[in-house]
Amino acid sequence: MTDIRRTVHLAVYDTLADWETGHTTAHLAQAGFTVRTVGPTTGPVTTMGGLRILPDLALADLRPEDSALLVLPGAGLWDTGDTLAPFARAARGFLDAGVPVAAICGATAGLAREGLLDDRAHTSAVSFYLAATGYKGGERYVDADAVTDGDLITAGPTEPVAFAREVFARLGVYEGEKLDAWYRLFHDSDLAAYEILNADS
Repeated sequence: MTDIRRTVHLAVYDTLADWETGHTTAHLAQAGFTVRTVGPTTGPVTTMGGLRILPDLALADLRPEDSALLVLPGAGLWDTGDTLAPFARAARGFLDAGVPVAAICGATAGLAREGLLDDRAHTSAVSFYLAATGYKGGERYVDADAVTDGDLITAGPTEPVAFAREVFARLGVYEGEKLDAWYRLFHDSDLAAYEILNADS
């Protein structure tokens, strides 16, 4: 039986930005988490990079109580209509249930439209990208690589490593010196960080 405390759900949909969640999901899997993909349906989706993904479950079957985290990647579809709005509504359900949500790139705009950034510190690509959604959270925007406010993690499209760092911190995958070392290794190519990361605790 799958341990729900160790199950992370990754939203997948057409035009998904492949590069944004790779560090997050790969290292979570290495740390013993199960990553399950959630699509609009269980039909195949095609990423921005042309990869075809067959989701593990449909969004209608996703429940916060079965998950440790919902990850929402960016995608062109976030900016071309309401196709992905149901995923933002699902994020609301997760946050209301006290289950973390991590959103990057265009997914932050989806959360802004849903009103989930109005009262939480957050970031994105640039402030005016979110301002264009008409949301009310502009004063809570933080110009940073990634931001965690309680159960919500946000990042811009050029910060997949910082995004992963915040997820690992929130789920307790790495802490303190090791979390910093992981970030320095993958973001800065600091080889000295490798020894710290792989040292016995």
